[in-house]
Amino acid sequence: MSAKSPRVWLKLSLLLVFITPCFITWCYGQEPKIKPYVEFTSRASQIDPRTKAYPQIDFLLEKEGKPADIQHACRPSGVASKGKLVVWFMGHSPELFHFLADEGFHVLRVHYANGWFNRFGKEPPPEDRYALGKIRLEAATGEDFSDLVAIDKPDGLQERVRQFLLWLDGQDPQGGWGQYLQGSQVSNSSKENSQVAWERVIVSGASHGATTSARFALHQRVDRVVMFCGPRDQYESWQALDSATPKERFFGFSHVLDTGWTGDHYCRSWELLGLQAFGPIVNVDQQQDPYSNSRRLITDADVGNDEKRAHSCVTPGKAAVRNSDGKYLHESVWRYLFSHPVQAVGEPTPKDPDCRRELRPK
Repeated sequence: MSAKSPRVWLKLSLLLVFITPCFITWCYGQEPKIKPYVEFTSRASQIDPRTKAYPQIDFLLEKEGKPADIQHACRPSGVASKGKLVVWFMGHSPELFHFLADEGFHVLRVHYANGWFNRFGKEPPPEDRYALGKIRLEAATGEDFSDLVAIDKPDGLQERVRQFLLWLDGQDPQGGWGQYLQGSQVSNSSKENSQVAWERVIVSGASHGATTSARFALHQRVDRVVMFCGPRDQYESWQALDSATPKERFFGFSHVLDTGWTGDHYCRSWELLGLQAFGPIVNVDQQQDPYSNSRRLITDADVGNDEKRAHSCVTPGKAAVRNSDGKYLHESVWRYLFSHPVQAVGEPTPKDPDCRRELRPK
């Protein structure tokens, strides 16, 4: 063996460490723990040839020569399935997907219209107090709710979820994806005509995604809504509309240094949604699960006084706060948000006198 061989083997060993990170969870002070997640990716345009781009609202299939319509899914492996699907209304978050898979959830995200906010979400706000909510609903459903955008049904989140589930059921027939499609157990022809079983679906997102997931859940009954750092749309009133999803099924979590919190965006939205009927605002760093059975949770965990990190720290990921053992500080909170029995509710509380409800500039 030549003198260079040990270096070659060292380089190969290091390379193997770096190319297999999705199968290994590193725990502080412990041996690596194998986590064989079952994950899928596919382009929306390859699943459904009806899809198209909407460059006027930055809703593209390709950008700078690279695919922009990649979709992601992950399912449990080695743990009992809860029989519930989480649809994530934001970009791919491997940490969140893996946490949810470990908890027994199926989880996916689809490519849908959300770039419109850069055009229509700027100040001054539209005169119509429902304008952004109408765009969100059209982006989610592909149905005509807004005069400002025109999104066809194949490009709405609702249909893309259906098409992705059909594709996943075909690729992974033993994976349990078909249980989220009504009529999928009959025949192949029935599968093509089946609809999403939304009553088994949890919709969730952060910030912009939390806002759209809440607007969608007012329109379409779902199992639950989990809103991280949201909802926003602080100049709008759609949050007070009648809801197809019972209000006790809406759960919110925010950091107190997030500008959406300090600017009263979230407390306002939570009250318009009526969440004060299900318990007080609870600081999760001062109480333990079940957090007074509340739907309004906050944290003041140390983020170095960084408001941007505060905005992102409430979901699993690099910005999330860890304890001295290197574990996520808010794992029990995330478990509560996605799994707390919806029939267990807190005591009603008065509206917060310090929360401003009229934020439109005069």
